[in-house]
Amino acid sequence: MTAILLRSSGWLGLALLALVAALAGADRGFAVHMAIVALAAALLGVTTAVRGNYSHQPAAPADLSGQYYDEVIRWGVIATVFWGVVGLLMGVVIASQLAWPLANLNSEFTTFGRLRPLHTSAVIFAFGGNALIATSFYIVQRTCRARLFMPGLARFVFWGYQLFIVLAATGYVLGVTESREYAEPEWYVDIWLTIVWVAYLAVFVGTIAKRHEPHIYVANWFFLAFIITVAMLHLVNNLSLPVSWLGSKSYSAFSGVQDALVQWWYGHNAVGFFLTAGFLGMMYYFVPKQADRPVYSYRLSIVHFWSLIFLYIWAGPHHLHYTALPDWAQTLGMVFSVMLWMPSWGGMINGLMTLNGAWDRVRTDPIIRMMVAALAFYGMSTFEGPMMSIKSVNSLSHYTNWTIGHVHSGALGWNGMITFASLYYMAPRLWGRQRLYSLRLVNLHFWLATLGIVFYTASMWVAGITQGLMWREYGGDGYLVYAFVEVVAAMHPYYIIRVAGGLLYFSGALVMAWNIGMTIAGRLRDEAPMAGAAFDPGRDRPLAPFAPAGAAALPAE
Repeated sequence: MTAILLRSSGWLGLALLALVAALAGADRGFAVHMAIVALAAALLGVTTAVRGNYSHQPAAPADLSGQYYDEVIRWGVIATVFWGVVGLLMGVVIASQLAWPLANLNSEFTTFGRLRPLHTSAVIFAFGGNALIATSFYIVQRTCRARLFMPGLARFVFWGYQLFIVLAATGYVLGVTESREYAEPEWYVDIWLTIVWVAYLAVFVGTIAKRHEPHIYVANWFFLAFIITVAMLHLVNNLSLPVSWLGSKSYSAFSGVQDALVQWWYGHNAVGFFLTAGFLGMMYYFVPKQADRPVYSYRLSIVHFWSLIFLYIWAGPHHLHYTALPDWAQTLGMVFSVMLWMPSWGGMINGLMTLNGAWDRVRTDPIIRMMVAALAFYGMSTFEGPMMSIKSVNSLSHYTNWTIGHVHSGALGWNGMITFASLYYMAPRLWGRQRLYSLRLVNLHFWLATLGIVFYTASMWVAGITQGLMWREYGGDGYLVYAFVEVVAAMHPYYIIRVAGGLLYFSGALVMAWNIGMTIAGRLRDEAPMAGAAFDPGRDRPLAPFAPAGAAALPAE
């Protein structure tokens, strides 16, 4: 009882301290954020006190042998779906604002400048981050045959990460930002994320350390690289000096071209390790499991891992072509970016060839179809990216909507599709259901998402090339032919097509939310079965060995 009261008092004390900081805050954004922290700490303190065990007899320890800790993963699935819908909705809103400026609503809180970072962070860190935390906790337990290390710390990781998301999102709307791409939150939010991320690393590594499976499956290597590298990137890029300990504003430790280089070392590797390495961890587990086939080449997966990890970290300078960055550094980034094409396609081929002997299921299983589409978009984006890093191509593509099309072909096609497929795989298993509520709704989701990506990326590719060509068109007198406003006007029809594509993709996310919600509720839709796509719990058995010597198969659920 004493321990419970101490923990509860500690959280309530933190709430009081945060409330004092809110009242003494130097600016509105800091005050609002401290009030949010105070509310969260007070809720945690009250919850700890109410749910504590006050009996004199200690609770009998439950027999947890052979069981996995999936409660936090179930929360993660729900959070991933929720933040995915929110992030995609914000994407549709800001796309509409570019097509129709009146959609900014003449309010400082709803302008494109405030909502754009809200969209990017909601999709990358809220949707993608929750998906990575949930799937990594799911996969590491099953491939290590070990219960999650320190479940209480895992719960802290989940709820602490949600607090980070709320603080970041409200900060963007209030104008509290460091103005660093993919690293917008201010100094105190960065510190909180660092604490949460160290806890995440401890849970993941602790689970691997207590494993009962001698072999560490390759998906866990990708997740481990993602967690460690993102921590390093976050710490270096967010080195800053606060103006006041009771204010939100801070200034970066770097300046000038050094600041730009550090930012794009971070920015490109956030894509490389957060949006690539982590999601490859998903691919290497869920594709073989859903296809019920061993991975095509375990040796290739190891080569894929080490070559990708080594090459990616050097590619950031290609974002700074034709700037004050020394030319040798620009060329270094370009060369490593071009070399990245090879390991990336090695991973794509490994994933697709895993379907050897099961290609008929692409026709009958919509979850497999999503995975194949994700791998196809991964291959396309990892070819287009190196091509766009070449200086002669970059001179046309950079600062245009071509880059937007490239980013979204990867984000919507690769990250979105593999996440959707992973959620569809986990949901019935986590809640002990016979199958998903509706497999035909998965099929509908696939086609809505695919059409949305086609409309979105095709319009942005055409818009970007049009922009680049108009910007560099000179007349016989040596002056530019087109004024900047004429280039903006030429983009309008493409922006409308982009909104249509975004609406289709967002509609697919709503279908997914309904489907998973009904699955959680235990409902089954009365529909004609799709041959080969039904979830049979008895079929979820160990697969064939993944490595010829000493590497164990994926264990049964």
